[in-house]
Amino acid sequence: MIPLRDVIPSRTTPYITITIITLNALAWLFELSLPHDTLNEFLTVYGVVPAQFAAPTLITSMFLHGSWSHVLGNMWYLWIFGDNVEDRVGHGRFIVFYLLCGVAAALGQVAVDPTSTLPTIGASGAIAGVLGGYFVLYPGGRISTVLPASFVLQRVEIPAVLYLLIWFGLQLYLGISSGPGGPLLGGVAWWAHVGGFLFGVAAAPLMAGRPVKRRQVTKAKSGRKR
Repeated sequence: MIPLRDVIPSRTTPYITITIITLNALAWLFELSLPHDTLNEFLTVYGVVPAQFAAPTLITSMFLHGSWSHVLGNMWYLWIFGDNVEDRVGHGRFIVFYLLCGVAAALGQVAVDPTSTLPTIGASGAIAGVLGGYFVLYPGGRISTVLPASFVLQRVEIPAVLYLLIWFGLQLYLGISSGPGGPLLGGVAWWAHVGGFLFGVAAAPLMAGRPVKRRQVTKAKSGRKR
């Protein structure tokens, strides 16, 4: 399923979401500028290597990526879901929420595979937390998505709760199927996704303000929707 957008417009400009996307883009461009050998060393130093764990990498690793599809996919999901969560949590708290989700996700991966010497990089753990936050903060939301059917792409709207449950179930299934260091796990930190999502589910209600009444949302957002 390819998400296109959610149907709940934001009341505020998602400054933090835009800033995070910009920082990830700049970090990716910097990675592209490095020679291959230097890049490998750079990722080893600033990515999370469970067997050589260093606390600062819990933050630095979530701004690094391994491919165009990796960074574009992550930023697309953040753009779709991040603005709404930032809207409810607030700009300042969203920074804390996002970083804590990324840290929790990375620690989850370390706990599952503590002897790995491969660097874990990417924003997907933190973004999984954002998805978890959306799951509990917007239970009535709907996601406009593209489904392949008989070789024809069809655009449909499905409940956000269903979409995110399917997404989470897939991460959990692949994590369990792979096991620590298993063949499917190589290159993808499934347990970071699981840990980030669960942390987001637990933390978002604690950090969010009261929901805005529907009539207020409609009036404030009538002129803005991506």
